[in-house]
Amino acid sequence: MARSTISNLFGSSPVKPLQTHMERVHICVCGLVPFFKAVLKQDWAEASAQQQKIAQLEREADKLKRELRLNLPKSLFMPISRRDLLEILSMQDMVANKAKDISGLIIGRKMIIPAEIGDQFLLFVERSIDASAQAQTAINELDDLVETGFRGGEISLVQSMIRRLDEIESETDRIQIKIRGELAKLEKTLHPVDVMFLYEIIDWVGDLSDRAQQVGSRLELLLAQ
Repeated sequence: MARSTISNLFGSSPVKPLQTHMERVHICVCGLVPFFKAVLKQDWAEASAQQQKIAQLEREADKLKRELRLNLPKSLFMPISRRDLLEILSMQDMVANKAKDISGLIIGRKMIIPAEIGDQFLLFVERSIDASAQAQTAINELDDLVETGFRGGEISLVQSMIRRLDEIESETDRIQIKIRGELAKLEKTLHPVDVMFLYEIIDWVGDLSDRAQQVGSRLELLLAQ
């Protein structure tokens, strides 16, 4: 029954559920934009509603992850190993997990983002989400890579996508450094515990793009095999 279910959902290729999982992961991550817009306005009712949506999407991605793990054949007659697929799946899963953790911590403490860094912080979140989008774009090429036997122009196309993902991640690093510097100027006006958690959230948003980049890095390693 389980095999029939996953077949109905994703078709015969194990690459398709991997792509479907990444799609759900990215939708989950995109929920951080309306979430942070509500947080910046200190609209905690709306922020809580958006956090619940993020948590629900993360659970849906988790369900897809478990279905794929349980039903992926032991042997795949294709130029990609079961282990490689599962490793990419795990890295995708960490992206959604981080989005859930970020929203959960902020709601749990009703953290206030200082207005002085609000616009820059939202840009930081959006650029980290861009990394997730670029990782999804690269993963969506995996079925074409399989069809071509990891040969030809498709490899160059995916490599260029991964390079762009690296560039986006570097851009988020630069924004992160700038925000940390701006927050340092505000430290004396804020409660020390609040400052500590603000730095943690900044690091976690940075982790979001890092983990998206890891999806691309694992795909790049696959190309090199």
